[in-house]
Amino acid sequence: MSQAESEVGSISAVEELLAIEEIKRVFAARLRCMDTKQWHVYPTLHTADVVSETWGGLPTDKQPKTGDTSNQVVGIDKLTAAIRNMLDGDIPLTTAHHAHTPEIVLTSPTTATGIWAMEDMLWWNDGEKELHLHGYGHYHEKYRKEDGKWLISYRTLTRLRVDQDPGFFRFMKALEILSRPVDEGVSGDLRFA
Repeated sequence: MSQAESEVGSISAVEELLAIEEIKRVFAARLRCMDTKQWHVYPTLHTADVVSETWGGLPTDKQPKTGDTSNQVVGIDKLTAAIRNMLDGDIPLTTAHHAHTPEIVLTSPTTATGIWAMEDMLWWNDGEKELHLHGYGHYHEKYRKEDGKWLISYRTLTRLRVDQDPGFFRFMKALEILSRPVDEGVSGDLRFA
C-alpha cells in the first residue's frame, strides 16, 4: 500500500463522500461563474498557483503562453484575466458550459483528481450574423484542500469534437502576457494583444 493510499484510508467513507461533494460544488461554481461573468467569484475557486492548459482549441496564434509553453496559463490572476478577456472582452461571448459524470478520486486527505465529461457552447455576433461553437470533450483536473476549502489547482481540456462556424475565432486577438495589470479589479497581467 502506498503512502497516498494509506493516507486516504485514514479518512472515513463519510469524509470521503463529503470531500467529493465539495469538489463537485467548486467545479459547478466555476462553470456558473464563467457563464454569468462573475469575475469577482471566479478566482476564489482556484489555488493561487493554478495551472490551466485548456486553450488548445484556440488557433495556435491566439493561445496564451507561459514562457515558451503554448496553451498554458499559470497563476490565478493570469487565469482570471485570460478567461475574462476571452469571454467578456471587447466582443463578449454568450456561453453555456456543462459538465457531467465526474470521476473524482481522493489521492490524499487534501488532494484529489477528477475527470468530467464536458460540453461547451459559445455564441457571438459578427454584425448581423450570429456565430457559434459547440464543443465536446473532457476536463482533467486536480484539486487541493487549503484552509479547509477544496480548490481547483490544475486543469486541462481534451476535445473529442468541435462544431463551429468558419472563422469563429477571428474576433479574438492573441492572448499575450504583459507586465502591466489588467484593469477593472483583476490584478493579473494577461490580456489580448
